[in-house]
Amino acid sequence: MKKEVEQAFRSALEQYEQQIERTTARFPERRDVFYSTSKAEVKRLYTPIDVEEIDPLEDIGLPGSYPFTRGVQPTMYRGRLWTMRMYAGFATAEESNKRYKFLLQQGQNGLSVAFDLPTQIGYDSDHVLAEGEVGKVGVAIDSLKDMETLFDGIPLDKVSTSMTINAPASILLAMYIAVAQKQGVSKDKLRGTIQNDILKEYIARGTYIFPTAPSMRLITDIFAYCSKEVPSWNTISISGYHIREAGSTATQEVGFTLANGIAYVEAALAAGLDIDSFAPRLSFFFNAHNDLLEEVAKFRAARRLWARIMKERFGAKNPKSMMMKFHTQTGGSTLTAQQTENNIVRVAIQTLAAVLGGTQSLHTNSKDEALALPTEQSVQTALRTQQIVAYESGIANTVDPLAGSYYIEAKTNQIEEEAMDYISRIDDMGGAPRAIDAGFIQREIMDAAYQYQLDIEKGDNIVVGVNKYQVKEPSPSGLLRVDLSVGDKQKEQLKALRAERDNQAVERALEKLRAVCRSDENVMPVIIEAVKTYATLGEITDVMRDVFGEYRQSVII
Repeated sequence: MKKEVEQAFRSALEQYEQQIERTTARFPERRDVFYSTSKAEVKRLYTPIDVEEIDPLEDIGLPGSYPFTRGVQPTMYRGRLWTMRMYAGFATAEESNKRYKFLLQQGQNGLSVAFDLPTQIGYDSDHVLAEGEVGKVGVAIDSLKDMETLFDGIPLDKVSTSMTINAPASILLAMYIAVAQKQGVSKDKLRGTIQNDILKEYIARGTYIFPTAPSMRLITDIFAYCSKEVPSWNTISISGYHIREAGSTATQEVGFTLANGIAYVEAALAAGLDIDSFAPRLSFFFNAHNDLLEEVAKFRAARRLWARIMKERFGAKNPKSMMMKFHTQTGGSTLTAQQTENNIVRVAIQTLAAVLGGTQSLHTNSKDEALALPTEQSVQTALRTQQIVAYESGIANTVDPLAGSYYIEAKTNQIEEEAMDYISRIDDMGGAPRAIDAGFIQREIMDAAYQYQLDIEKGDNIVVGVNKYQVKEPSPSGLLRVDLSVGDKQKEQLKALRAERDNQAVERALEKLRAVCRSDENVMPVIIEAVKTYATLGEITDVMRDVFGEYRQSVII
């Protein structure tokens, strides 16, 4: 501000403060201190004074240009809307295939595969530890045969597919590549993402298999293979979503996620990869929580901070290496089992946060997911929420519409600075893997989650229908339940598969994989060979378990 304008403004601000004293004497504010969902203090008023240190070019910039605060594309949604990618999968491959086709018919333009728990931790459906869990939280995939069924009638050169899979990501990606080849689709035509983020599994989610070192080796092997063979594939989705679901604050979600991202970049560089050969295919995955303005600022801060890290810390030259492209999912932990219709409103707010924050793709949770897997009707409502925001709200008509808001810009700065402080502390510990092994990240999240729960129990945080405005409700009905017979069906199919396939070819492929795992050779080509023989997920993972060992979580106190 010009000096005379600043003086006049400060004088007006003093008068405003006097007015506030008179007003609050008669009408006290609802509380002494206001906080965001993440327990960050929110001032009564934000003004130009809160953003006077911001450089409009260096800190905010323009859309599609460094530091990408305002988005990764110059025209954002005026050119192309975000990908509406509904996360789905349950029971058998046949059932999930029907759900995918339903969603595509309803206007979804990208697939997102949910795998069941045995698949996520590398067990076949007939393993003793899979009992009672087959098909429950996602689709059961035991072999290439299941993957062929899952995508039957869905041309893989026409859709973009995201797969939420981590420890056995290399195996599921190999199966996807093999299915595409059977469809006559070459690897270079495939578009999509595998989550492939093992560090957040050690932190927050728990579906890990192998120790940290071989897990990082598998990830960098995927980076190297896809950079040459599957160039349009996003090789990792570095996930803050599950960190937030575990109870972190918005700042912790950014700080811990980007610290993990730094660890993956460093591992790839140590493996001899050039930064600009793999960095453009890195992607991120964030949570959209209820505090709309904090969430918008979070997305902008994460984008700017990652651009600066890639340019200043790693010396990336390609602007695409500095772009943070991310998928968003609305907050599963914010859904309530009470008054489930309220969840539709929560998801709508979170959808606005994701879109105003510049997401590249979005999944909207269904109203009944606090109780069960979503029904077709509730999934349709969740998808319609995105479509109404896209076509009726008007917020997709201009780029980064909240830019310049004193609160948004001040909050963007605050989150970036606090996230960078976490990254610096993790650097001092030797990086994310060591901070995880020491339990630092887990303790920080546990403390934040505990504080959030205390605030709900004390009534400082209001959750409508839970600790205020409760009503008596009948027991829920019409929920989607996966029958235990799904496990029996998968077992029968596995027995038939093992009888029909060339078991000698399977053994040769598995022995070749064992040898490669013991060497420095890239594992992806031999995993693809193995899945083509119809070696099962569990058989391939068991070879890796034998060579690499298994991770044992330390006790966090």
